[in-house]
Amino acid sequence: MAIKLDKVDVVVVGTGWSGGIVSAELAKAGYKVVGLERGKEKTVNDYLGSKDELRFTQRYDMMQDLSKETITSRSEMDEEAQPVRTQAEMMVGNDVGGGSAHWAGCTFRNNPFDFEVYTKTVEKFGKDKIPEGMTLQDWGITYDEFEKYYDRFEKTAGTSGEEDPLGPPRSNPYPNPPLKSSPAINLFKEAAENLGYHPYMIPAGNMSEAYENPDGEKLSQCQFCSYCSHFGCDFGAKSDPVVTVIPTAQKTGNYELRPHSYARRVLHNGKKATGIMYVDMKTGLEYEQPADVVVLGGFTFTNTRLLLLSEIGKPYNPKKREGVIGRNFVGQFNNTFLGVRGFFNDKKFNMYGGAGALGATLRDFTVEHIDPEGKNFIHGGHPEIRQYGLGPIQSLAVPSDTPSWGAEFKDNSIKYANSMLHVWFVPGVMPWWHNYTDLDPTYKDAFGDPLLRVTNKLTDQDINIAKYGIEVTRKIMEEMGADIIDEDEVPEEFDHIYSGGHYAGGVAMGADPETSAVNNYLQMWDMENLFVTGGSAFPHFSDYHPTGTIGALAYRAAEGVEKYLKNGGLLAEKKTHTKKMA
Repeated sequence: MAIKLDKVDVVVVGTGWSGGIVSAELAKAGYKVVGLERGKEKTVNDYLGSKDELRFTQRYDMMQDLSKETITSRSEMDEEAQPVRTQAEMMVGNDVGGGSAHWAGCTFRNNPFDFEVYTKTVEKFGKDKIPEGMTLQDWGITYDEFEKYYDRFEKTAGTSGEEDPLGPPRSNPYPNPPLKSSPAINLFKEAAENLGYHPYMIPAGNMSEAYENPDGEKLSQCQFCSYCSHFGCDFGAKSDPVVTVIPTAQKTGNYELRPHSYARRVLHNGKKATGIMYVDMKTGLEYEQPADVVVLGGFTFTNTRLLLLSEIGKPYNPKKREGVIGRNFVGQFNNTFLGVRGFFNDKKFNMYGGAGALGATLRDFTVEHIDPEGKNFIHGGHPEIRQYGLGPIQSLAVPSDTPSWGAEFKDNSIKYANSMLHVWFVPGVMPWWHNYTDLDPTYKDAFGDPLLRVTNKLTDQDINIAKYGIEVTRKIMEEMGADIIDEDEVPEEFDHIYSGGHYAGGVAMGADPETSAVNNYLQMWDMENLFVTGGSAFPHFSDYHPTGTIGALAYRAAEGVEKYLKNGGLLAEKKTHTKKMA
């Protein structure tokens, strides 16, 4: 029997950007907050000695232990899904900071178009261009209404950036100047300008200079050591919850962090959430943590699964195309980021120095700027080049006609170790009625609870926009002067590899309870004191990386929780049958 604890104002599941921001904001406002983290507690000191490529990028030291919980995956509804067994196939963050601790640092804003994606798509492409079964819907909020939350997140994170020549309006410049460029990035920008495009440095969570954020947390200047993506920053130069919002919350005296706490159920009486039931992973004891407000600030898979296990909200039924929990699953999968590799015979670049978000991009092919005429897809994307800083294990890139072993492979791997550049295209990912998540009827976790099952398959939309992106990146690489250009292969079928951590949907936001699970404050329509923030709220994927939007959504949710604690009730008006979906 679970041990019942004293009630607090708010219990938050998760300590990534979503859970960390909500916890910090409410603790600063004077509310008693408990944060539940299934992994270990982490500080910057715990990252000392983290510059170990074998340990972190090959053996996935910071990733979730899939022997206790994983997902199952399939492409068709009549298939039996199979468990994803290895961390090479699914990299999900663990410990305090979650995926926000090992992220690379790209801090984009969505296009204004994306917040009204159904309405704007009809205006730009025409309603007939939306394929049957593509479940587009507006987000229930506009960019202009949302912009202030982007601004708050960028100031907390100390985002390093420069003005995007084609970007949407901003209330303030980035809090830090852009990162220093490099010869490889300069070559990309010069080629793009020659082609008439508008390149700019990627907004980065890697500090271009020492920075103190509005909460008084200090971040160091990035040293371009290359250990960002898959790693925690031992220098405190990468914006993450471990050096920002978690310490902010703890300094208030109103926040209690409980590591090793595995949330299993949202407790409720059918009308309101009453708390969280969790297991102490060190002792095996079960606890009930009562609270006036419950916030699910976990990863997309965690949030959706907890709601389904707790029987909150109407599960999505793809055959009837009804229900909302699990609906509109989307992902920027490994086979989404496709482009070209250019090999240079007479140019050398120091690719061993770098940072997670050190790179350049351009907006000329995003949905608001692309010419829809003659396109066999909707939405758009952006090409980018990144200089992560290669490690010796991952640096063996050779032209595609090179044998996979032997003297020629050895010679080419040495020749091109500093002479290969990769430019790829990040497309928007649209939702479909047949891509969703539910509970697996066969496979269970270590506690006997059903695993989350993902049903996902590629469509002509996905394949066509990927092929277009390769054309765009090839044109840029040719202008860059590469001697050999290899194109990434566009897959025809989903490979069931969940690397990179860019998965969204399942608890989609919107204005219509028939097609959304939460409103624009991330408050559940069906349970007004339950808030669900994070990527699970995305109704679709913009053609940008998600973290900036996830952070901004958390500030919006924190504002909503505080309003609810003061006044109660639903915070947004229901607009049923809005027709804002396909």
